[in-house]
Amino acid sequence: MRLTLIPLLVLILLTLQGCAVNPVTGKQDFVMMSESQELAMGRQANAQISQQMPMVDDPALQAYVQKVGEELARNSHRSTLEYHFQVVDSADINAFALPGGYIYMNRGLMAYLNSEAELAAVLGHEIGHVTARHGVRQQSMAMGSNLLGQLVTIGTGIPAAGDLSNMFGTALVKGYGRDMELEADGLGAQYLARTGYRPDAVLDVLGVLKDQDTFAREQAAAQGKQVETYHGLFASHPTHDQRLQQVVGQARELSTGTSQRTGREEYLKAIEGMVFGDSEAQGVVRGQRFYHVPLNMRLDYPAGWTILNRPDVVLGHTPDESAFIAMTLETVTAGGNVRDLLRQRAGSQQPLVQEQTFSGSGYQGVMAVLPGQSPRRVGAILRKDQLFLFVGAVRGQARLENHDAGFTSVIRSFGGLSAADRKKAAPLHIRLVRAGKSDTYARLARNSPLGGDAEARLRLLNGDWPAGEPEVGQWLKVVR
Repeated sequence: MRLTLIPLLVLILLTLQGCAVNPVTGKQDFVMMSESQELAMGRQANAQISQQMPMVDDPALQAYVQKVGEELARNSHRSTLEYHFQVVDSADINAFALPGGYIYMNRGLMAYLNSEAELAAVLGHEIGHVTARHGVRQQSMAMGSNLLGQLVTIGTGIPAAGDLSNMFGTALVKGYGRDMELEADGLGAQYLARTGYRPDAVLDVLGVLKDQDTFAREQAAAQGKQVETYHGLFASHPTHDQRLQQVVGQARELSTGTSQRTGREEYLKAIEGMVFGDSEAQGVVRGQRFYHVPLNMRLDYPAGWTILNRPDVVLGHTPDESAFIAMTLETVTAGGNVRDLLRQRAGSQQPLVQEQTFSGSGYQGVMAVLPGQSPRRVGAILRKDQLFLFVGAVRGQARLENHDAGFTSVIRSFGGLSAADRKKAAPLHIRLVRAGKSDTYARLARNSPLGGDAEARLRLLNGDWPAGEPEVGQWLKVVR
């Protein structure tokens, strides 16, 4: 059998080979789906994202981003696609694209941009992923490598062969990342030039986000933590990367005339009033307290703990990240028994131990320990048809008993909102001010709600980090 392995692999590769002309390069790409299948996959994924990720409730802002994106798309290699540009109600600094022309930008990223050209640079980069069919090519590589692994296993009778081919396929797909990102950079710069924007806005955005990333890393390092970074344009290479400079330089040659749009004031006007940080609809973090106005609830976390607010979970953890407690929400039939609901959700054959019941205004609660090799603190609070579920766990060498007091304090802190709470839970917004003669970032930071690092954050928001100062008459973004 080993003597026939190589011919077998060649036959498999020929069988798997599916090719289509790349709309950008005109060359043959290995793909395993047609354009109609690509569009269907994009529609399906978009429907799922629309259910899981809230969009910003601001028709004017959504229309503005759609308008800028459509203008770029008309000058792209796949101008006949129907593109959809949406602003996600998330403070995370990110943007991404789905196959078929679905492009998303988080408002958290928009807050740090300072011109329409920079907005166009991000949208153009994501359009580049669509036009070059990067998602389809990655999906095809993953499908092909997995199928190859299964066939090699069948053909050789050696399961390890399948494992090795799957590892190879995974590495190959991941290895495409940098090249695909660079290709999207170049395409984005081309679309900027064709649309009348400065191609160098790609470098401007890279510089702004690298500053923000460096600041976040410095903060995280000082606290002994790690920080997530933006996935593509801003993580794939530094501004001095020779290949990046080359693709942007090539795009400059496509620029027509001497007028290249920046659109600083247009962009700032469009984002004025946009929520900064957590939104009321998603809940807000203020110090060591989490507020959620639509749910009429709050939680308190121990001093020094970090609170992470995500669409599907609120997560608190100790400074060294050795202990975590998560809260999720389910809708249930009103009138149920909270103890029974907790036991059902625990899903363990072992009985819960150390049960404690408690109650508050309009709700019933229960806490217990789920025993086992890795014991966990679990809890449930039932208020009408709302079931709030808590799971506290430790990792590494940490022991549950060393952190259980913190877990139980979080669960017991659950309560409704007072009038004062609702005032504190009001979201922050981006506002515009004209810089006066005496304005410095230190002065603007004195009354800022951004806390101890307000001065640095104001510089980041306005592209003046780490030591820049505003110019007289300059429009500045502040947070109020």
